[in-house]
Amino acid sequence: MVLSQIFTIGAGVLSLATVASYLAPKQVYVERSQIINASPADIIALASSNQGYQAFNPYKFTDPNLEINHFGPETGVGSGFEFKGKEGKGKQTVAAVSDTKVVYHIDLGAMGKPTQTIEVEEVAEGSKVTWSMDADMGMNPIARVIGLFMDGMVGKTFTSGLKHLAAATAA
Repeated sequence: MVLSQIFTIGAGVLSLATVASYLAPKQVYVERSQIINASPADIIALASSNQGYQAFNPYKFTDPNLEINHFGPETGVGSGFEFKGKEGKGKQTVAAVSDTKVVYHIDLGAMGKPTQTIEVEEVAEGSKVTWSMDADMGMNPIARVIGLFMDGMVGKTFTSGLKHLAAATAA
């Protein structure tokens, strides 16, 4: 009798946890900004280039063995690179470029396909650069729970990337 009660309570807790995970947001948005002493044009030129991006790619600074393979044109729409390292593998492709924004499509395979954007606004000190990510966590309850921690995880990466972008554009 005690074993069946334990099983019933365990099944109830598991059911509640599953239902609760579906209450977590499906969409995840992460954003970090920094003022960088560089022109918007210089930042956009670097951010829209598959090789230029490597000057501030935050993962290169945390994984010295990160493998990068460029593809497409050197700059602009279609420019990109495949990557493989200790934090995973995937592909990043420039999807759109304007005078103020570069949009990337990221393909992480089973881990998802977020969109990242680097947006630049001219300010007195140079440029306000905002790096953001928008991800659809789908209906997977585990992915939705992971999404609750994305701001802390990806936010640190964006902060590091912005710091390296400032260094790469310093005169």
